[in-house]
Amino acid sequence: MVRDDERGRRPDPEALLERAHSEEAASRPKLKIWFGASPGTGKTYSMLENAQRLRLAGADVVIGIVETHGRSETTALTKGLELLPRARIPYRGQMLEEFDLDAAVARRSAVVLLDELAHSNVPGSRHGKRWQDAMELLDAGIEVHTTLNVQHIESLNDVVAQITSVRVRETVPDAVLERADEIELVDVAPEVVLLRLKEGKVYVPDQALRAAGGFFKEGNLHALRELALRLTAERVDAEVQAWRRQQGIEAPWPARERIMVCIGPSPASARIIRSARRMAGAFHAPWMAAYVERPASPPRDRDRARLAANLRLAESLGAEVVMLSGDRPGELLLELARQRSVTRIVVGKPTHPRWRDLVYGSLLDDLVRGSGAVDVHAISGGQTDAGQSAPERVPTPPRPWGRYAWAVVPVSGAALLARALGELIDFADIAMIFLVGITIAATFLGRGPSVFASVLAVAMFDFLFVPAFYTFAVTDFRHVLTFLVMLCAGALISSLMDRIRQQSIAARARERRTAALYALTRALAGARDETAIAKAAADQVRDVFESEAVLLVPEPRGAVGMRAPAGDSVLEEADRTVARWSLEHGRPAGRGLKTLHGARVVAFPLGGRDAPVGVLAVLPRPEGRFEDPAQRALLEAFVAQTALAIERAQLAEAAAAARLRAETEEMRSSLLSSVSHDLRTPIGSILGAATTLLESESLPTDERTELIKVIRDESSRLARLVANLLDMTRLEGPGLALEKEWVPLEEVVGAALNRLDARLSHRAVRIEVPATIVAPFDPVLLEQLLVNLLENALKYTPEGSPLEIVATTEPHRVVLELRDHGPGVAVGDEERIFEKFFRSQRGQAGGGVGLGLAIARGIARAHGGTITARNLEPRGAAFRVTLPLEGEPPQLPSEAMFESRAHE
Repeated sequence: MVRDDERGRRPDPEALLERAHSEEAASRPKLKIWFGASPGTGKTYSMLENAQRLRLAGADVVIGIVETHGRSETTALTKGLELLPRARIPYRGQMLEEFDLDAAVARRSAVVLLDELAHSNVPGSRHGKRWQDAMELLDAGIEVHTTLNVQHIESLNDVVAQITSVRVRETVPDAVLERADEIELVDVAPEVVLLRLKEGKVYVPDQALRAAGGFFKEGNLHALRELALRLTAERVDAEVQAWRRQQGIEAPWPARERIMVCIGPSPASARIIRSARRMAGAFHAPWMAAYVERPASPPRDRDRARLAANLRLAESLGAEVVMLSGDRPGELLLELARQRSVTRIVVGKPTHPRWRDLVYGSLLDDLVRGSGAVDVHAISGGQTDAGQSAPERVPTPPRPWGRYAWAVVPVSGAALLARALGELIDFADIAMIFLVGITIAATFLGRGPSVFASVLAVAMFDFLFVPAFYTFAVTDFRHVLTFLVMLCAGALISSLMDRIRQQSIAARARERRTAALYALTRALAGARDETAIAKAAADQVRDVFESEAVLLVPEPRGAVGMRAPAGDSVLEEADRTVARWSLEHGRPAGRGLKTLHGARVVAFPLGGRDAPVGVLAVLPRPEGRFEDPAQRALLEAFVAQTALAIERAQLAEAAAAARLRAETEEMRSSLLSSVSHDLRTPIGSILGAATTLLESESLPTDERTELIKVIRDESSRLARLVANLLDMTRLEGPGLALEKEWVPLEEVVGAALNRLDARLSHRAVRIEVPATIVAPFDPVLLEQLLVNLLENALKYTPEGSPLEIVATTEPHRVVLELRDHGPGVAVGDEERIFEKFFRSQRGQAGGGVGLGLAIARGIARAHGGTITARNLEPRGAAFRVTLPLEGEPPQLPSEAMFESRAHE
């Protein structure tokens, strides 16, 4: 977590969002839970007592379901409350009673009492669990009061099983507990629970005897009670913090001890961290370790390595590590303490000279003066505790003696220049020349060499230019003042230049970080699937961190295991184990971290909205790279961006699948609505005609003939509908094989006209198809295309209206056009008429499922061609089919060859 002190007093977006959520929660129906450590604490009794108080106050309270277990005291509290009838559900030959959800929703009371929230409903109920019934009641606007034991909370299931050796099967998701608007703890001592169990107030005698020897051991009850108290305390603490944020209260409320330790790169921080840990353990309090980095003076390499060791130590001891950034550390630390309701701040005693506090300010003084009600503990750092391991020793970098040698150069140059100018300049100008030399040294050589250059400049100035010459004796006190000014100016210039240099280094580091994040964001923005995202993330990690990386995602459809979309050649089985642990627990693990510290890789979970969507496993080079807080923070930013990209890809895939399902459902509905009518009509006609023929033996011959024609015509119509459906399925299916051959186009046109000869008998058809047009196509499919176009024209044009079929050739293609003189295509439907199941409203539309033109387009596209429609002037429509003309036709036998074969 990084904060800047430049943000001023602008509203916190998280606080505004939390306030919006709280306002939303205030307007929704309430869920109140009576919470206990175990059965027998009196949860149902307390819930009924509250219900009676609400009833007396005029509230509409009904009992959805309450289990009294034969207890007379509990039964007495149900008197006067309306009891909803229970639903009777058959199960394995007997009728079982269950909560009637429909009756509760229909009753629309203000409050419904729903005992035993974790109860499993009888198979055949609408929901499998009673908590799901409660959620539906809340969605219906009905307030729900219910009871729950700590052993039924999903996240505590393993803990309860470890304590009691009993695996609880009925659990409630933690999200339901988080949804609760009010939780009331019903707490009694374990001895009271055991007494009630013995008296039969919890279970019937036989069950009570078995429970006392198993789940209801006194030690188990103490442990469950502690769990319930802790969970309730965390809930109350969260509500207190939320209330403080809503009310804008910055002063901490010491409702619970919270400890914050201020650390830095000093070796003494290790002892301070351990002291804070012992203090937190004594108070049973949460604690955090905070570090403030000043942009004006970032830590050097040696300090940064020691800081990383201190941060790892704090994290390994259970602290929450918080990193801040700003030029006023005291204000930032106090602001963090107020936000987190810290009650005690632990800081090390200053060991530096007092003058540094006068010049740079004192962190301890700022904390003490601004802490208010917060206690500040100043602890001596000293050496590390006996018997405790010190932080890793960082090797001292070699001193840059070469720079000190180079510091002589600008000062000597200034002396030579001053000697060369001689009497042309006065005493003050000589001092200015030496200051220029000091400035040059400070600019290029660093603080230490520049201070050395300042001392050397004063010595040369005294030796060469101050009487008595060539000695270090000073005869005039004014020269001493000049020397002091030169020394102070040199020290100040060197300090300022060093600060500027460090700021420049920090700015370049921030620029590299920003450039790296921008490059990653741009690479991920162009990735559309998991494979591309995995490759982009691995490439960016390799470029920025010089380390190999592999992105792993869970196997789809609930399968066990993980897969690497872009490959995982650098990972070993032990590395995958680290990645699986990180995914399952949602926490980083691996090299340099407190979990699986000795692993070869470091694994970061890619956090999603509900659960991690994957893991980024990085093989650090060098091994300690991500022990540096800055490097780790940058990698965590990479992980966050990658997680967003993976989740975006998964959402896009889910949206595409949902869209496909919607289109499929729409297609199915269109098919059913179209086919059901168009198939039923010919079937009804055939059935009616056949029934008449069978039942009427004395029908006249002409009537019998007419009925047989009806059967024939309707059977043909039905056959065409089924054929169209089959053709559409074949065209849309994989592996459609065209049987192309070089065929004269006029033969295919003639075959299509012959198939519709009876229907075209009253139509004038003008054909302009040159016999020379020979093209490679599937003659059967092309004939079907023409038949579909002709049937469409017959269907949508007036009786007796003429048709025209015209074929021409263009470069590399054949053009076939069918023209009619009907009403034309409706404006805007020129493309839609080729969609499946679309039927135009033009003209005298007959039957059909709207597949004829869709099949025609499918056949044209299968040949690599196109089909379009346009309107003619003054009326009519033209359907234009283009087919590619590729290759050369085979050479036909000559007439002489036929004659010679005939003579033979």
